[in-house]
Amino acid sequence: MKPQRIAWILSLSLLGIGIAYAQRPNPFLGTWTLNEAKSKIPSGAAKITKLAFEAVGQDIKQTRDGTDATGKPVHTEWTGKFNGHYYPVTVGDKGVTVAMTRVGSRTLVVTPKRGATIIARVRGVVSADGKTISVTSLGTNAAGKRVRVFAVYDKE
Repeated sequence: MKPQRIAWILSLSLLGIGIAYAQRPNPFLGTWTLNEAKSKIPSGAAKITKLAFEAVGQDIKQTRDGTDATGKPVHTEWTGKFNGHYYPVTVGDKGVTVAMTRVGSRTLVVTPKRGATIIARVRGVVSADGKTISVTSLGTNAAGKRVRVFAVYDKE
Protein backbone atom coordinates (compact mmCIF):
# COMPACT_ATOMS: atom_id res chain seq x y z
CA MET A 1 0.00 0.00 0.00
CA LYS A 2 1.31 3.44 -0.85
CA PRO A 3 2.36 5.71 2.05
CA GLN A 4 -0.02 8.44 0.86
CA ARG A 5 -2.99 6.05 0.95
CA ILE A 6 -2.02 4.85 4.44
CA ALA A 7 -1.85 8.46 5.65
CA TRP A 8 -5.34 9.16 4.28
CA ILE A 9 -6.81 6.06 5.89
CA LEU A 10 -5.17 6.89 9.21
CA SER A 11 -6.35 10.52 9.16
CA LEU A 12 -9.93 9.53 8.27
CA SER A 13 -9.93 6.95 11.08
CA LEU A 14 -8.73 9.55 13.60
CA LEU A 15 -11.36 12.02 12.36
CA GLY A 16 -14.06 9.39 12.89
CA ILE A 17 -12.85 8.70 16.42
CA GLY A 18 -12.81 12.45 17.17
CA ILE A 19 -16.36 12.92 15.88
CA ALA A 20 -17.62 9.94 17.90
CA TYR A 21 -15.95 11.30 21.05
CA ALA A 22 -17.41 14.79 20.55
CA GLN A 23 -20.92 13.43 20.03
CA ARG A 24 -21.08 11.22 23.11
CA PRO A 25 -23.67 12.32 25.65
CA ASN A 26 -22.63 14.75 28.37
CA PRO A 27 -23.46 13.10 31.73
CA PHE A 28 -23.76 16.47 33.51
CA LEU A 29 -26.65 17.75 31.37
CA GLY A 30 -30.01 17.83 33.09
CA THR A 31 -31.54 18.94 36.37
CA TRP A 32 -30.30 17.58 39.67
CA THR A 33 -32.10 17.75 43.06
CA LEU A 34 -30.33 17.66 46.43
CA ASN A 35 -30.69 14.38 48.33
CA GLU A 36 -30.38 15.71 51.90
CA ALA A 37 -30.36 12.24 53.46
CA LYS A 38 -27.11 11.35 51.66
CA SER A 39 -25.51 14.80 52.02
CA LYS A 40 -23.38 16.33 54.77
CA ILE A 41 -23.96 20.08 54.85
CA PRO A 42 -22.74 21.79 58.02
CA SER A 43 -24.77 24.57 59.62
CA GLY A 44 -23.70 27.97 58.39
CA ALA A 45 -23.02 26.69 54.87
CA ALA A 46 -24.98 27.52 51.74
CA LYS A 47 -27.36 24.78 50.62
CA ILE A 48 -27.81 24.40 46.88
CA THR A 49 -30.99 22.40 46.38
CA LYS A 50 -31.12 22.39 42.55
CA LEU A 51 -28.40 22.24 39.92
CA ALA A 52 -29.06 22.39 36.21
CA PHE A 53 -26.70 22.04 33.28
CA GLU A 54 -27.91 22.72 29.76
CA ALA A 55 -26.20 22.96 26.39
CA VAL A 56 -26.31 26.42 24.83
CA GLY A 57 -24.65 26.07 21.44
CA GLN A 58 -21.07 25.02 22.18
CA ASP A 59 -21.33 26.30 25.78
CA ILE A 60 -22.74 24.88 29.01
CA LYS A 61 -25.11 26.95 31.15
CA GLN A 62 -25.19 26.15 34.84
CA THR A 63 -28.03 27.30 37.09
CA ARG A 64 -28.01 26.91 40.88
CA ASP A 65 -30.87 27.47 43.31
CA GLY A 66 -30.89 27.17 47.07
CA THR A 67 -30.24 29.21 50.20
CA ASP A 68 -27.20 31.04 51.51
CA ALA A 69 -25.72 30.55 54.99
CA THR A 70 -28.44 32.79 56.52
CA GLY A 71 -31.32 30.97 54.79
CA LYS A 72 -31.87 33.69 52.18
CA PRO A 73 -32.80 32.34 48.70
CA VAL A 74 -30.02 32.37 46.10
CA HIS A 75 -30.16 31.92 42.34
CA THR A 76 -27.05 32.04 40.16
CA GLU A 77 -26.38 31.41 36.48
CA TRP A 78 -23.32 31.40 34.28
CA THR A 79 -22.48 30.12 30.84
CA GLY A 80 -19.10 28.90 29.64
CA LYS A 81 -17.08 25.98 28.41
CA PHE A 82 -15.35 23.10 30.20
CA ASN A 83 -11.98 24.68 29.36
CA GLY A 84 -10.69 26.12 32.64
CA HIS A 85 -11.23 29.74 31.55
CA TYR A 86 -13.13 32.07 33.86
CA TYR A 87 -16.63 33.23 32.87
CA PRO A 88 -18.69 35.82 34.76
CA VAL A 89 -21.74 34.93 36.81
CA THR A 90 -24.54 36.61 34.84
CA VAL A 91 -27.41 36.23 37.29
CA GLY A 92 -26.94 36.36 41.04
CA ASP A 93 -23.56 36.72 42.69
CA LYS A 94 -22.14 39.60 40.61
CA GLY A 95 -18.40 40.04 40.73
CA VAL A 96 -17.79 36.28 40.78
CA THR A 97 -16.24 34.42 37.87
CA VAL A 98 -16.30 30.66 37.45
CA ALA A 99 -14.00 28.22 35.68
CA MET A 100 -15.22 24.74 34.76
CA THR A 101 -12.85 21.93 33.82
CA ARG A 102 -13.87 18.44 32.86
CA VAL A 103 -11.56 15.74 34.20
CA GLY A 104 -12.28 12.49 32.43
CA SER A 105 -15.77 11.62 31.28
CA ARG A 106 -17.68 11.93 34.60
CA THR A 107 -15.77 14.46 36.74
CA LEU A 108 -16.12 18.23 36.74
CA VAL A 109 -14.01 20.72 38.70
CA VAL A 110 -15.53 24.17 39.29
CA THR A 111 -13.45 27.01 40.70
CA PRO A 112 -15.28 30.25 41.55
CA LYS A 113 -13.34 33.38 42.43
CA ARG A 114 -14.11 36.93 43.47
CA GLY A 115 -11.54 39.22 41.89
CA ALA A 116 -8.26 37.34 42.09
CA THR A 117 -9.25 35.28 45.16
CA ILE A 118 -10.46 31.71 44.75
CA ILE A 119 -13.46 31.33 47.06
CA ALA A 120 -14.05 27.58 46.75
CA ARG A 121 -12.93 24.41 45.05
CA VAL A 122 -15.75 22.19 43.90
CA ARG A 123 -15.54 18.69 42.44
CA GLY A 124 -18.55 16.86 41.03
CA VAL A 125 -18.58 13.22 39.98
CA VAL A 126 -21.46 11.66 38.08
CA SER A 127 -22.14 8.03 39.03
CA ALA A 128 -21.48 5.30 36.46
CA ASP A 129 -25.24 4.83 35.97
CA GLY A 130 -25.73 8.60 35.46
CA LYS A 131 -28.41 8.86 38.17
CA THR A 132 -26.51 10.80 40.85
CA ILE A 133 -23.80 13.40 41.13
CA SER A 134 -21.66 13.71 44.27
CA VAL A 135 -20.31 17.21 44.88
CA THR A 136 -17.54 18.04 47.33
CA SER A 137 -16.94 21.72 48.02
CA LEU A 138 -14.20 23.25 50.11
CA GLY A 139 -14.35 26.97 50.84
CA THR A 140 -14.65 29.53 53.61
CA ASN A 141 -17.76 30.91 55.26
CA ALA A 142 -18.49 34.57 56.09
CA ALA A 143 -16.54 34.23 59.36
CA GLY A 144 -13.46 33.02 57.46
CA LYS A 145 -13.76 29.45 58.76
CA ARG A 146 -13.02 26.61 56.32
CA VAL A 147 -16.15 24.70 55.40
CA ARG A 148 -16.41 21.33 53.65
CA VAL A 149 -19.72 20.42 52.07
CA PHE A 150 -20.56 17.01 50.63
CA ALA A 151 -23.79 17.01 48.63
CA VAL A 152 -25.45 14.25 46.65
CA TYR A 153 -27.90 15.14 43.88
CA ASP A 154 -30.36 12.87 42.11
CA LYS A 155 -31.12 13.37 38.43
CA GLU A 156 -34.71 14.38 37.73
